[in-house]
Amino acid sequence: MSLSLNQWTTRRWSVAEAVDGCVRHGLEAVGLWREKVAEQGLAESVKLVREAGLRVSSLCRGGFLTAGGLPGEEGRRAFAQALEDNRRAIDEAAELSAACLVMVVGGLPGVKPGEALPPSGFSRDVAGARERVAEALAELAPYAGERGVKLALEPLHPIYCPDRAVLSTLGQALDLSLDHPEEQVGVVVDTFHVWWDPKVFEDIARAGRRIASYQVCDYLHPLPQDILLGRGMMGDGVIDFRPITQAVLDAGYAGDVEVEIFNADVWAADPDEVVATMKARYEDVVLPVR
Repeated sequence: MSLSLNQWTTRRWSVAEAVDGCVRHGLEAVGLWREKVAEQGLAESVKLVREAGLRVSSLCRGGFLTAGGLPGEEGRRAFAQALEDNRRAIDEAAELSAACLVMVVGGLPGVKPGEALPPSGFSRDVAGARERVAEALAELAPYAGERGVKLALEPLHPIYCPDRAVLSTLGQALDLSLDHPEEQVGVVVDTFHVWWDPKVFEDIARAGRRIASYQVCDYLHPLPQDILLGRGMMGDGVIDFRPITQAVLDAGYAGDVEVEIFNADVWAADPDEVVATMKARYEDVVLPVR
């Protein structure tokens, strides 16, 4: 495995700046975000990455597939729009030769990320929302396979189930992936989201070659008021990384290890200092003892 900078960790950096930063710090891979790629331009982003000799460890993000659970024409329209946006994301991942397209599948239909519950027009049917995800994958997985892109289902911590991901455990994501060829659909192991799960080591072993991405950051305690920003630099929170990393290695994963941090203080810091700290903590905290 080798270390990769997920672009959101140094959120202020454009694609060009992130690529340059990776080169300066001796990293071999970068994880990109669609918003940043759109700002830079897809063709220019492809050129920058290739000329720098970097791998794209992932493209974030596809998903948000559950809106089709709304009733009637609104649900049908939302489902069609989600499929179209995800086909565009797959095409972008193919152009970038990304190792995978990370799929944050979406929360309860009608609930918007980070916003209060609407007074009406949302669904409490979490089982139905998961069925919509399965339906969307049936449409998208063959499309991705034709373009050489692996869809990577990312389970999120249960605190994000209402608005971001109705898949809350690695086991749930893995079970959903098994209906598709492993070259088309895999899973993300993100330490922030799975560290608490008593079955995580069993499911990592079961996932094997379906592990499409390994992402690391710490789980801060207490969480900030905005729980989305509760990710910390490795070693600053409660996660014991080494056993998880060893389990991922034992499962046969040989891809890049992305550091993906959502944290206001990290974003406000000098990005070069963030990357330097990231490299040191990777060696001291994340990698198994040799």
